[in-house]
Amino acid sequence: MANWTLILGMLAITFAIRYSLFAFPDLQFPPLVRQGLHYVPTAVLTAIVVPGMLLPDGQHWAVGLDNAYLLAGLATIAIAALTRHLLATIAGGLLVFFLLRAWLGQLPL
Repeated sequence: MANWTLILGMLAITFAIRYSLFAFPDLQFPPLVRQGLHYVPTAVLTAIVVPGMLLPDGQHWAVGLDNAYLLAGLATIAIAALTRHLLATIAGGLLVFFLLRAWLGQLPL
């Protein structure tokens, strides 16, 4: 029963948050809130990607030259900064990642 209560509670909160934007279409956020919301996508993406780069096994820090996730992530950041092209960033990052994994002998066979 506790699981269902939790699921229904999450459903109600998610619905209320999303419905409020439709229920109050003339809602205007203060400038400080709008400025803060500008950084949300960057913060969320960073929170998702950085742990995967620094903790590839989910338990131990891997900050070294044998960490393909970290090296490919840094290369992807460089590609994005140089090209400013989404497809080039994705393709280049994947190419660097798989080449590093092959070079380091980390590809599953």
